[in-house]
Amino acid sequence: MKKTEAKPFKEMLLALLARLRGDVRNMADAALNKTRSEASGDLSTMPIHMADIGTDNYEQGLTLSLLESEEVVLVQVEAALERIDNGVYGLCVECEGKVPKTRLKAIPYTPYCVKCATEIQK
Repeated sequence: MKKTEAKPFKEMLLALLARLRGDVRNMADAALNKTRSEASGDLSTMPIHMADIGTDNYEQGLTLSLLESEEVVLVQVEAALERIDNGVYGLCVECEGKVPKTRLKAIPYTPYCVKCATEIQK
């Protein structure tokens, strides 16, 4: 794909990269840096109910799981930007065939054509 053709995709990827970095930072702060009392603004020293602790643990686990997923996408976006810089964006990394533009519009960071993505998911 020519650099002029890749320009809108690069802009899309850069916007996605900025959003993901902000999301990852916010989720990491929420999951790792705040205690229940800090998050709710509760400054009392009253003991916390056991169910509240369980809920907090569940929410922290969920946030960490989402954080992991976001970080995977972040790496894929950075790799797509690198492919643009190297002039190989839009080519499948598996079979070196063209990735359809409709697929790139839907998933701009995808490294695979539809056929190879289907095979990998099996």
